[in-house]
Amino acid sequence: MQEINRDTLIARAKELLSDGTVDRVLGWRCGEFDYDVTPAVFRSADELDTGFVFNIFCGANFSKYLIKETAKSESRVLVFLKPCDTYSFNQLLTEHRFDRSRVYAIGVPCDGMSDVNTLKLRAENILSAHENGDAVEIETLYDGKITLPREKILSERCRFCKSKKHVAYDELLGEEGDVCDNSRFDEVKRIEAMTPDERFEFWRGELSRCIRCNACRDVCPACTCEKCVFDNPNSGVSNKAAANSFEEQMFHIIRAFHVVGRCTDCGECSRVCPQHIPLHLLNRKFISDIDRLYGDYQAGAEVGGRAPVVNFSAGDPEPSDAVEGGANHA
Repeated sequence: MQEINRDTLIARAKELLSDGTVDRVLGWRCGEFDYDVTPAVFRSADELDTGFVFNIFCGANFSKYLIKETAKSESRVLVFLKPCDTYSFNQLLTEHRFDRSRVYAIGVPCDGMSDVNTLKLRAENILSAHENGDAVEIETLYDGKITLPREKILSERCRFCKSKKHVAYDELLGEEGDVCDNSRFDEVKRIEAMTPDERFEFWRGELSRCIRCNACRDVCPACTCEKCVFDNPNSGVSNKAAANSFEEQMFHIIRAFHVVGRCTDCGECSRVCPQHIPLHLLNRKFISDIDRLYGDYQAGAEVGGRAPVVNFSAGDPEPSDAVEGGANHA
């Protein structure tokens, strides 16, 4: 099996830049710390050598970045996509949000990405963190070196990975994986088992921490409206500090309904939330309901796939079916 690491990706990117297949590369760059990884565009071999990284903190889903990036030039941009990213890639193509001919997509295998927030909970004053086999070696300012099992700091979406199979690419590096059997709906079932009052208190407590930074909306591949209602000062719901508990909940409830049938369960909303609100559970609840009421459906599994909620047939379930199944309460 071909080893897929930073050098492998850089070498292939350089080849595609050199032969003119692409004129820029959408990849990862370190911020102030090596675990502080952010998306970046590289335009030369020198920029790749000095700035490009690929490690266990490269969790960002690049699909949404292609909307603006492909609009900048008719030339092709190279993008590296992990298996879960390709579902968002396909869903955006289904919605005609970017020009496929302007993208050269390389699929890269993924064994799971680490969650920076979990890392910081387990170690303080971190200077650096590096993968070493199945462990992560951490250098701290005051406590010296700490070693943690990599599985202990995996992101939630990676612990319950839905698929290691790419559903879109022009070229694949390494071996292809499979769709995973997982227990990603277990937490949804736990919340469904609560009484209505318990569920209300659970979500009231979680959403009360929201500071309306809009990070979840801005990173979400399913939120691509050119003008969001929450940015419209004449809407009465424009971005502002919540005046009461209703306003605290309204933003996230509206956003969750907005992405029903289109959310690929990529988990970006929870990954970027500075308040650590499990926003993915709202979307996962809807996914679970769609599967139960209409049959298994995975957004982004193929280009052109239509979610059951945008189709109609005489055999569609009635509202009473949803109520009896408990689907009326998140």
